[in-house]
Amino acid sequence: MNMKMHKCPECGIYTLKDACPNCGGPLKVIYPPKFSVEDKYGKYRRILKKEVMNKE
Repeated sequence: MNMKMHKCPECGIYTLKDACPNCGGPLKVIYPPKFSVEDKYGKYRRILKKEVMNKE
């Protein structure tokens, strides 16, 4: 078990466990990715953000 906080997208509860203790579903890590000046995936993130903004 790692010591990163997780959040269940369905229940909305926070836990340190690997699966949701309430519903047993998958969890998402709540921390943002580590900052780097040499952003390898920045181009793809900006494209995705632009596509999402155009859908709304």
